[in-house]
Amino acid sequence: MPPLRTALLQSSGRPGSVEENLRVLDDAAGRAAAAGAGLLVCPEMYLTGYAIGGDVHRLAEPADGASAQAVAEIAVRHGLAVLYGYPERAGEAVHNAAQLIGPDGTVLLGYRKTHLFGGFERKWFTPGEQAVVQAELGGLRIGIMICYDVEFPENVRAHALAGTDLLLVPTAQMHPFQFVAESLVPVRAFENQMYIAYVNRTGQEGEFEFVGLSCLAGPDGAARARAGRGEELVFGDADPAFLQESRENNPYLRDRRPGLYSSLT
Repeated sequence: MPPLRTALLQSSGRPGSVEENLRVLDDAAGRAAAAGAGLLVCPEMYLTGYAIGGDVHRLAEPADGASAQAVAEIAVRHGLAVLYGYPERAGEAVHNAAQLIGPDGTVLLGYRKTHLFGGFERKWFTPGEQAVVQAELGGLRIGIMICYDVEFPENVRAHALAGTDLLLVPTAQMHPFQFVAESLVPVRAFENQMYIAYVNRTGQEGEFEFVGLSCLAGPDGAARARAGRGEELVFGDADPAFLQESRENNPYLRDRRPGLYSSLT
């Protein structure tokens, strides 16, 4: 299979305006498709904004709501898959969620953030309970996490053991934790032999200063794409052939001794 060109949309859009954020997404999808991308990845809570307080519940939608339909139309119009973050309403609960929609407009995958960060998220969201979700796209097995989830090594290792090739991580990573984007994410990709697309918000939002630095990290620990601190659309390739070669040469997963780690759980 040819490499999957992946576009990373580093943007905070306009917090509180779903309509404006859909407009920015449509424009980015057009530019991504023109550059040959088959996948566009947006940040955590992209559709609504992150630091929106009580508007989290006001703007929350079901997984098949109006915004999902609008994103599906964008995906079809530009012929590429789209991963976006949003607040998902499920009964009385609201989840910090992400959804992957295929180039034909069908929902490929939905995920609810399992590890909530700080008092802000614990106040407004209910954590998800399914750590590993996967779908097939462009010859790769795709998985999803959201921001803080990737900082738990057991979480990413579970994806590696389940065969995830490309892990999509929409994020709202803030100062002073930029070392996560700079150092931790490439190490996670190397130690688990996968690609990781880590896509951040940027700029000041309420009490939070988002640091950008989105990246597509490869199984060799190198960044195939790296954004700066501002609004940006960057591209990198997730190459199935390189991934297979890297896994053959890296013994981490083969050399594990699970019997020694039972105390972890």
